[in-house]
Order: sequence, then C-alpha cells, then structure tokens
Amino acid sequence: METTNRFERQAELVPRDRLEGMTATVIGVGAIGRAVALQLAAIGVPKLQLIDFDVVEPTNITTQGYRWSDCGQLKVEALQAALQSQIPEVAVETVADRFRAHQPVGEVVFCCVDSISVRATIWRAVKDRCRFWADGRMLGEVLRVLTVADDQGREHYPTTLFTQAEAQTGRCTSRSTIYCAQIAAGLMVHQFTRWLRELPVEPDQTLNLLAGELTTAEMEMLARR
Repeated sequence: METTNRFERQAELVPRDRLEGMTATVIGVGAIGRAVALQLAAIGVPKLQLIDFDVVEPTNITTQGYRWSDCGQLKVEALQAALQSQIPEVAVETVADRFRAHQPVGEVVFCCVDSISVRATIWRAVKDRCRFWADGRMLGEVLRVLTVADDQGREHYPTTLFTQAEAQTGRCTSRSTIYCAQIAAGLMVHQFTRWLRELPVEPDQTLNLLAGELTTAEMEMLARR
C-alpha cells in the first residue's frame, strides 16, 4: 500500500518537530559533503546551505557521485540541481567560495573539507555559533567521524586538530572511494539524528574498513585503564 507521507517509515528515528525551521550548513561538497547533503535532504532538513569553491572534474564522477554532465560546473550548483530534483521542497543556498570567518552558518554544521588547517580555521569561526558540529575525515578505507554536541565533544574535538605538518602526507581525499564516503556520511547523519532524539552522541569514531575495526573514544579510554 502506498503512503502519501514520505517520512512515515523514519518517524520514530527522525523527529520532524526538531527539524522545523532548521538550517544545516555543509562546508565542502566533495565525496563526503555531497553524500551528507543528499541524506539530510532525504530525512527532511528543510534548508541546506552549501559552501564550496570547486568545480566538478572527471575523477569526481567515480569518487563523489557527480554526473558526467556536471563536469565543469561548480559543485554547489550541480549538487543544488540534484537536491531539488530529488526533494523539490528543500531550500538550498549556495556559496561558491571558500569558507570565510564572517560567513553566516546554520545551527547545524557539517565540516567536510580535506585539510586539517582549514578544519581548525572553520571550527574557531563557528564553534560558538552552532549547536551541532560533525567533521568527516577519510583516507583510503579508513574514515573518522568527530561530533560536537555537548561539553565532552567540545573538550575533545580541539585535541584532534593537530598541525598540518603532523598530518599524513597528501590530502585526505587523495585516495578515496565512493563507498567509504557514503559510509562516513551515514555515520555523520546518524550522530545528527541521535542529537535530534536527545540521545548521547559519540565524539570520535574511527572505522577501518580493510581491517573491519570500529574504534570509539570511549573504547580507547577503557583500553588505557
């Protein structure tokens, strides 16, 4: 039997009342960011703000899910078209530029950039302006999701912002696959829905697909005892 309410099957998992009037900002709409934006629109976030200066290249078709016809377009514009084709009622604001410290953002921010130094700059600019923050990182088949939604997260997250000199050589997207990006995005959106339901969120998760290992901040604390 068909349903006229597209949110019916997720009703107990994604509270619609918490989404009303909400704006979610996605900074960086490459592999992870594009998937995050599509998932947020699908679960009912009414307004998305997309920030990215880059254009679609042929390699982005394989690793990020863009279409061949998108090549040469700004990523934010190509993604906006995909979002409004899939979910016509979603409002999409595009900012075809690098993130600037004065840039207004939504109360929910998803950081999907590929540089530690850029992450640190964005965090310093928005940490007192957003209520929920998720940061997705990926290298090969290892992904890491960091979430800030409470005091524990606010204390832990800055410890993960090591200097660029200490970062592994190469951008975090220098080796990537679309399946890893989709999983990272799913974990980020899952933490968001936990926050919406007022459930505890995990401040730090690392998933190594090759080894089949999931590590959390709590597990690491227990291992040290």
